[in-house]
Amino acid sequence: MKFNFDHEPELASVQLLEKDIEIQIDKERVSDELKKLATFSDAELPAVTRILYTPKDIEARAYLISLFEEAGLSVRVDAIGNIFARWEGENPELPAIATGSHFDALPLAGQYDGTVGILGALEAIRSLKKTGYTPKRSIEILAFTSEEPTRFKLGCVGSRMLEGSLDPKTACELTDDDGLDFDTIRKNAGFSGDLSSVKLKPGHYSYFLELHTEQGPILEEEGTDVGIVTSIAAPSTIHITLEGDGGHAGAVLMPERNDTACAGAEITLLIESLTSELGGEDTVATVGIFNNGPGAVNSIPRNTFLAVDIRDVYADRRDAILETLETRVAEICERRGVRGKCTLINKDYPAQCSDELIDKLEEQANEMGITSKRMISRAYHDCLFMAHIVPSAMLFVPCYKGYSHRPEEYASPDQIEKGVRVIAGTLRDLSKD
Repeated sequence: MKFNFDHEPELASVQLLEKDIEIQIDKERVSDELKKLATFSDAELPAVTRILYTPKDIEARAYLISLFEEAGLSVRVDAIGNIFARWEGENPELPAIATGSHFDALPLAGQYDGTVGILGALEAIRSLKKTGYTPKRSIEILAFTSEEPTRFKLGCVGSRMLEGSLDPKTACELTDDDGLDFDTIRKNAGFSGDLSSVKLKPGHYSYFLELHTEQGPILEEEGTDVGIVTSIAAPSTIHITLEGDGGHAGAVLMPERNDTACAGAEITLLIESLTSELGGEDTVATVGIFNNGPGAVNSIPRNTFLAVDIRDVYADRRDAILETLETRVAEICERRGVRGKCTLINKDYPAQCSDELIDKLEEQANEMGITSKRMISRAYHDCLFMAHIVPSAMLFVPCYKGYSHRPEEYASPDQIEKGVRVIAGTLRDLSKD
């Protein structure tokens, strides 16, 4: 763009359009910060293990807060540890624009899951500040507590409580593997506020955006820079407990056994077949935990526990599998002489991303010369629960071979930079009115 000046340049009054000011992302800084955050881990790098309310989790929180404050953001932390870093706008009474993700990590996971959405959001704000832009609406980074279901066997604890679907009483009933309850553990970690204060008031935010690695291979295989999420699959979790009589592996003949491991194996294959018969292309089911007791090679299993995850972008299709599964499990147990019980732990609802935000992300990518495609998210995220209370959308960046939840997960600085630029431009456009 060229300008003609009637006066000396330093005296000229020229109004540049915000879109004409290039957003520059410091990709090396983001990369360095991701690597530093990964060091707060109970596993040796490149693996990352960061479990809710452990010392490494607390250290990671302190590091993030220090970065937020260095960037001139005001920080508050709620009663369960959700972190809010705010860039105050000219009209702070208006509902803010929110963006962010999570920073906890499953055992032996990687360093990009969730963290790209937090440190990318921070870099987006820093880049906008560098252009001289001042938002009308405040922009707030959310670092969610406990997206992973590691400690309390329930995912997205922070966003569930912000949304209101997880109430304080139910939250307090959650326990970890040591039998300690959520309330005791969070207080021991230094979070002692009133749990009823966590739920967001209606209209607190006007929009929510989450930047995340794809956790799948599609973008990398197609050579596409970013994925714009249209809908997010919702999980359901079922615990199946089986009880039999056990006995000595050599002394009890096969016709006389009610081996719970065999019943569990049949149920596992049933889940696989029901998913194919009743589901669609985007229906997935996983038996993530299969434990037998007493756990001796010469002892017939007398109790078996299965933890099952079934998810889809269509709730009706997923729920049909759940209903059929419970009936068929009862039939298997009766036939095998096993006492069985199915317990539904959670049955969340899929989320549709905001059409307005999908269009804005796509428009922003096109203007920046960044290739994009619309896609669904088969993995669920904090955005799933935020989408139930505020117009929301997600932006994916490619990851190496689709690896996630493992030490090999990797997103290149170049691809992260493109995702951060699109988020920055979209935050600018959303916050200017």
